[in-house]
Amino acid sequence: MTRSTTTPSPAPVPEVTADPEQAAREAQRRETRDRRRQLLRRVLVRVAALVVFLGVWWLITALQLIKPLYLPSPGAVWDAFVLANTDHPIAPGVPRMVKGEQNYYLWEHLIASLQRIGVGVGWAIIFGPILGFVMASFRPVATIVEPYLNFLRALPPLGYIGILIVWFGIGDTSKMWLLFLAAFPPITIATINGVRSVKEERINGALSLGASRLQTITHVVLPSTLPDVISGIRIAIGFAWTTVVAAELNNGIPGIGGLAYLSGTELKTPLTIACIIVIGIAAILLDLAIKGVEKILVPWRGKA
Repeated sequence: MTRSTTTPSPAPVPEVTADPEQAAREAQRRETRDRRRQLLRRVLVRVAALVVFLGVWWLITALQLIKPLYLPSPGAVWDAFVLANTDHPIAPGVPRMVKGEQNYYLWEHLIASLQRIGVGVGWAIIFGPILGFVMASFRPVATIVEPYLNFLRALPPLGYIGILIVWFGIGDTSKMWLLFLAAFPPITIATINGVRSVKEERINGALSLGASRLQTITHVVLPSTLPDVISGIRIAIGFAWTTVVAAELNNGIPGIGGLAYLSGTELKTPLTIACIIVIGIAAILLDLAIKGVEKILVPWRGKA
């Protein structure tokens, strides 16, 4: 007689239910770590690229492959930068001291240019979105104004700096007008594109929920347009930096653009390159500041 053997079945393993909040926190921590790693990687790559660039620059000048008049060494540029920010003898062996360059420190030249850019771009930030909103909302206005706006956008700054000097004089007023005219078109056009890109579903949804026309504009149209306006402001500030040298060609001292132009005419290449580097760094820092403001005003941008 055969005896059957019964194998006991294993005890059921209880299911472990994950805490949704803990899982979300862990996912957020992983995302934060990944962002930090990516940021560190980008910083290291950029620092390495800068070191390589400076090394190649130094090597070219050390081997005298290019004349110092055309490409001074990094050390010469640094010396010019330090000299432009300190009091120094007017000439070797002469006890008379002078202040920076053209009787202003380099940072004072930069502040003067930033003030002109601030006024010119500031007025463009005020009037550009207003005109852009009107043009996007009323087709007849756009039909009339758009050709003139495109005409203004196509003009190079040097094309009308002369007439601005005739109208407003050689002082800061003509320079600020030039910077305003350079910054105004991109902000206006960005506003037009932003208003026209607002989805009809959002507007109709707000109206169907009982919102008035004014509430629809302030709570739907304007927030939806704000990212485009900020992008236009960033582009406009870039145009303003490229225009500041033209604006400061005449009576541009103090001014970083005027100093760059004047030092170039006097063959002070190290100082010219120092001015160019300062302009570039200032432009990058200003753009980063605008990005920070954008994250505060438009926190939803780039998110699904």
